[in-house]
Amino acid sequence: MIKKDTRTLSADTQEALRIRVAQAVLDGMKQRKAAKAFGVTEVAISHWMKVCREQGMHGLKNRKRGPKNSPAILKGYQAAIICNIIRDRHPEQLKLAFALWTSAAIRELIAKRFKIVLSKRSVRRYLQRWNYTPQKPKRIAYEKDQAEVDRWKSRRYPAIRALAKKEKARIYWADEMGLRSDHQAGRSYSPIGVTPTRRGTGLRFGCNMISAITNRGDLSFLVYHGKFVSDVFIDFMGRLIKESRGRKIFLIVDGHPVHRSKKVRDWVKENESKIRLYFLPPYSPELNPDECVNHDVKQNAVGRRNARNANELMHNVISFLVMRQQDPKQVKRYFHEADVQYAAS
Repeated sequence: MIKKDTRTLSADTQEALRIRVAQAVLDGMKQRKAAKAFGVTEVAISHWMKVCREQGMHGLKNRKRGPKNSPAILKGYQAAIICNIIRDRHPEQLKLAFALWTSAAIRELIAKRFKIVLSKRSVRRYLQRWNYTPQKPKRIAYEKDQAEVDRWKSRRYPAIRALAKKEKARIYWADEMGLRSDHQAGRSYSPIGVTPTRRGTGLRFGCNMISAITNRGDLSFLVYHGKFVSDVFIDFMGRLIKESRGRKIFLIVDGHPVHRSKKVRDWVKENESKIRLYFLPPYSPELNPDECVNHDVKQNAVGRRNARNANELMHNVISFLVMRQQDPKQVKRYFHEADVQYAAS
């Protein structure tokens, strides 16, 4: 007799067949004879009889198909809560043993908050659906006073801007930076497992620079060797005054000790009709648009060019800054960054 493929039968027919076969065997029919009589395999009958012995005839009845446990799924409001937490809080604030929001950290957060256990792969799929991508985090100092930052944006800078308009002064944002020959930026394609190489000198040398920009596209700079001291800063401010052609300057800088030195204070006081200094909140470099200039120079004038000596490094930096100086539109784009958009007008 041709064996039947019971998978083609309906669920109710399969159940009835299993029970009839089991009952026949229990009534004394040999399993081999039952297999021929009902057109099924002996292996199937052997399995059914084992189930019958362990669970009784009830074990041969139909069961609900599919996975025993339904897959864990986040509801809409739960997903919204997780998104808000990831955006506004740090793992350590929630007493999680993670420094960053990794898929493992988010998995633990979901389990702790909603008692839902997801795989890391499921968490990554959710993150992709929410348009969350892994990114290099921005470092923020513990000492930063957010209330002071908010006051700067909402009250202090608008007051400076209003005073500058009244006195017809031009607002400059300035910062200093050290440059090293071994700084590297960018990536290079290479076969998997083969680290790309880049030729360059094994010597280490550097130079320093000061730059200042306005939201109108002005860029002034000074590239030099040696340490950043009061005389260097005073020299730079003197250059700014000459370039301003009689227009008063409001210069915004950070709290570097040189900016607050007695020698600088005395010089600024002597030239108070030409220049005035203002200081950003402590530990808040992201508020200074000139930081974007620093990043641009490091990435493109230093990191992507090979300098063989200190003079060549300085030449690369100066030529790059001159190019930027001649492109006011690019300088204005520095103020498009999210943290400094408040200074764009």
